[in-house]
Amino acid sequence: MELARATNRGVRLRNRSALLTKLFLDGPLTRQDLVRSTGLSQPAVSNVVGDLIDEGLVVEAGAAESDGGRPSMMLRVAPRFAFVVGVDVGETRVRVELFDFAMTQLASVAYPLDPRRTEPAVVAGHVLAGIEAVTARAGVAATQVLGVGIGVSGVVEQGREAVVHAQSLGWDRVPLERLIAAGTDLPLHIDNGAKTLGQAEMWFGAGRGSRHAVFALVGSGIGAAVVTNGATYRGASSSAGEWGHTTLVYGGRPCRCGASGCLEAYVGAEAVIDRYREARGGHPVPGEDEESQLAALVDAAGTSAAARRVLDETAGYLGAGVANLINLFNPERVVLGGWAGMALGDLLPAVREAAGRQALRQPYGQASIELCVLGVDAVALGAATLPIGRLLAAGGVRSTTNRRIVEQIELSG
Repeated sequence: MELARATNRGVRLRNRSALLTKLFLDGPLTRQDLVRSTGLSQPAVSNVVGDLIDEGLVVEAGAAESDGGRPSMMLRVAPRFAFVVGVDVGETRVRVELFDFAMTQLASVAYPLDPRRTEPAVVAGHVLAGIEAVTARAGVAATQVLGVGIGVSGVVEQGREAVVHAQSLGWDRVPLERLIAAGTDLPLHIDNGAKTLGQAEMWFGAGRGSRHAVFALVGSGIGAAVVTNGATYRGASSSAGEWGHTTLVYGGRPCRCGASGCLEAYVGAEAVIDRYREARGGHPVPGEDEESQLAALVDAAGTSAAARRVLDETAGYLGAGVANLINLFNPERVVLGGWAGMALGDLLPAVREAAGRQALRQPYGQASIELCVLGVDAVALGAATLPIGRLLAAGGVRSTTNRRIVEQIELSG
């Protein structure tokens, strides 16, 4: 009897999760749309949807267009059921954004980072200040916030508390979750920034509809998220995707990680600016920070042979790196994002051409190389989906027991 009840609970939770996820990602939809897309029976859909409406997770969103019969009611997730905070801890700034349950951005704040002062305590302070700022601006109480997702540079080791390893920042086993949790009671979810960018693009952007994709984050440093059969590949300790530290030139330019010849040492924003400085005979690149300096390089390309040469070389290096991804993972899509990736977006045709020269013909012919469509907010948006993802997996059960519920669903499945 107990086993039967447990099995029924597991089935109902999976049905709730399937329907809520479908509405979150693809809504508004009718009940009949949900029957067709999930394979659940009409009674099962009606019962679960009724519960979700009663609990405030789903609302009716007007009648669908009718072909003459009785119009069906459209359903969508309730925007104000909960709120989430997404944080992008980059190397040049900490960006904090607040979203409602429909992932509409309600408030945003950014704190510039001094590359020479990336102490974990400073970063944690910016995150906490940002949470307070965005919730205050939107008039959202802490009790209404489902959780805080944080995308950060480096390898994020998951466990009882997330620990960050970021050699380029000088971070070795930094207990970032503990530092932030000391100033807030909100649930925290921390992951690598390239992986949160990848999740955002898979859910809402250039990755939609694909099962095998690679999402490349090009900023001061370089990272990637590898998605295979719809799931992010993490490796033995979640460090998979450190694309920037694959070797492009053996014995080449020194990299911030301590090795030499890494891809990051050629196409990371810091490296591109440094190569432009060398091309200018050592003269400083105009601009107060990396973003303005990279913009100055792009602007100069129309009149400066040195600037044009640096950008052409960058496209070649980046194309070779993309070719390596294509040869290794055989993706349907390679998506280039990150603030520097977007700034260098005009290089995309040259990147494709260089990748075509370096990649094997058959996998290259199957892959598209595209720009991120969510722009510089992709990392923070993806980070905000971390608490959302856990809620969806738990069938909308909002409680501190979400982790246990998700584990039960997975075990019973």
